[in-house]
Amino acid sequence: MSRRSELASPASANQKQAEMSAVVTSSPAAAAAAAPTKQRRRRVERKPRVAIAITAIFFVLLYLPIAVVVLFSFNSQKSLTVFKGFSFRWYDEFFHDHDMIASLGMSLKVSAVAMVGAIVIGVALALGMVRARSWLGSYAGFIMLIPLITPEIVTGVASQLLFKGFYIHLSTTTVIVAEITFSISYVTVILRSRVAALNPELEEAAMDLGATRWQALRLVTLPALMPAILASAVLIFALVFDDFVLAYFTTGVTPEPLSVRIYSQIRNGVRPSINAVGTLMLVGSIGLIALALVIPRFFGRKGGLDILSGE
Repeated sequence: MSRRSELASPASANQKQAEMSAVVTSSPAAAAAAAPTKQRRRRVERKPRVAIAITAIFFVLLYLPIAVVVLFSFNSQKSLTVFKGFSFRWYDEFFHDHDMIASLGMSLKVSAVAMVGAIVIGVALALGMVRARSWLGSYAGFIMLIPLITPEIVTGVASQLLFKGFYIHLSTTTVIVAEITFSISYVTVILRSRVAALNPELEEAAMDLGATRWQALRLVTLPALMPAILASAVLIFALVFDDFVLAYFTTGVTPEPLSVRIYSQIRNGVRPSINAVGTLMLVGSIGLIALALVIPRFFGRKGGLDILSGE
């Protein structure tokens, strides 16, 4: 009778099973078998010191020269090797240098125009490559990747030879055209993935409600793409503003872009004011790149697209 009660009682069966497992795990053999497993887990969770050391050395070698430039931009003396105190002397000299200020304005102008041109053409290309239902879309996507892997000096030399071959005088226009051509690929690659992720049924629903194709594109598609468009615009502005190789081969006017002006002055000797200019360009580039990273997250929140669409 007790045998039947034990079999009928699930609680007693579970209790016996727990007791047996406790006996097995408490035995020396089981403990010895579990010890290597725990040690392996600790080794996996432990951070490798060699990897941490190599990473630290890499970042020191990468950012130490930049830190030196920033530090000596505040040097009170003209020395580039001995730091003698903090001063804004070289920043004041930069803002009173009319040639450098003119070059800064030139770079800002080229960057702004190239940004707008690259965004307009890049958005159209991204929409066309994704919506194209022929083999042309896939081949165009492959062609868009070629400028990204081509050395920039090759692009610069090719642009200069092209302009001279057609007897086009190097000017601000040639710099802008070359920068737009170089930047289109970045915008297209960034926006293409975003366009592919959109649901085409949204545009179809808008057209079913009476909107034309252009209205559906302007009121539905473009607001959905706006975070990626703004991030691409900021990124292109930073890339064009810092670009030297393409600007060097396609400029032929005065004032020169700021990067070319800095290179021209460095050939005659490094002045401490160059450190101040480099620091300002570094801060501006970091700010633009940070803005490009923040914009998609900001507009990705609830209500971001409503703001863009004017609701």
